[in-house]
Amino acid sequence: MSETTLRRIGWGMTALFALFMLGASVLPKLTGMQVAKDPMVDLGWPDAPLMLIGGIELVSTLLYVVPATGLLGAVLMMGLLGGAIATNLQGNAPLASHTLFGIYLGTFMWLGLILRDPRIRAVFPLAR
Repeated sequence: MSETTLRRIGWGMTALFALFMLGASVLPKLTGMQVAKDPMVDLGWPDAPLMLIGGIELVSTLLYVVPATGLLGAVLMMGLLGGAIATNLQGNAPLASHTLFGIYLGTFMWLGLILRDPRIRAVFPLAR
């Protein structure tokens, strides 16, 4: 596959990831929507700092989208997703649909970064 094709696919995946994070996670938390509060209560965290979590998600997503800081954003986002996985494990959330969702999302995010950035692809080659 050509370099241009790989980059286009990577940027498409990056855009999908960013739109998902902004619309499904950041916005509900920063606006205090009930859809963000209810899962936290269900997981045993009724006083969850939604604004803080949403702010960290926003900054991590923006860093991920900017080419010069994409790697930093991906690392920060993976830390955040790890916390979400741990919270879901502690709260006995369903495994495949909730707990492992952070792994699904993180894999999609990293694949987008690897495809769009040849420097990272050199470190993590998709094929030899």
